[in-house]
Amino acid sequence: MEGEDGGDGPCFGHKLVAGHAIDPGTWRDVSRFRAAERERLYALRRAMAQEERAAQTARVTGALRELVAPAPGSTVAIYWPIRGELDLRPWMAELSQGGAQVALPVVVARGQPVEFHRWSPGTAMVRGAWNIPVPADPQPVLPDIVIVPLVGGDAEGFRLGNGGGYYDRTLAALPMARTIAVGQGFCRMQTIFPQPWDIAMQTTVLGDGTVSHAR
Repeated sequence: MEGEDGGDGPCFGHKLVAGHAIDPGTWRDVSRFRAAERERLYALRRAMAQEERAAQTARVTGALRELVAPAPGSTVAIYWPIRGELDLRPWMAELSQGGAQVALPVVVARGQPVEFHRWSPGTAMVRGAWNIPVPADPQPVLPDIVIVPLVGGDAEGFRLGNGGGYYDRTLAALPMARTIAVGQGFCRMQTIFPQPWDIAMQTTVLGDGTVSHAR
């Protein structure tokens, strides 16, 4: 999927984005809106005090403990935090120690769905795409539950991400996976103006303690 900058060659009625025919003017406006919202929310992340970040992480972790049991045989995909995302690594360790299999997303090819590679405390890590740490020994697994970081999210469960489209492509290929989005309390948006390829999260957990389910 191409990026959200709206820039391409001459348009002939519609353009294809992620295999969908989209009106170029609409996509340009949505792309600009999303880019502006992304920068606004990144700025709020950067401005968070360490104490507030810790408090919001604790609220989200507490809610996740209620939503996700560390059942042996289950596989939970989480994420390695970047760009001020909530740090769930202590909870990842809890799940692993409780018998669940934990996995991290790994970009294996540009513009393709990510793979999820098995992780546990003490796993050797190397730098992957964008210098994000990934397991050094690739062990691909299929998750039952995917915890997805938010930049922003709306009441319908649609999420504003970092703009690469990787989670949308990946979740489209995992229709049976349970999806839970997490983010700071200020992530809430009225709408992201969802497009045909956007996938709604089933549950959203925010740092202000709210837990909501897609309508």
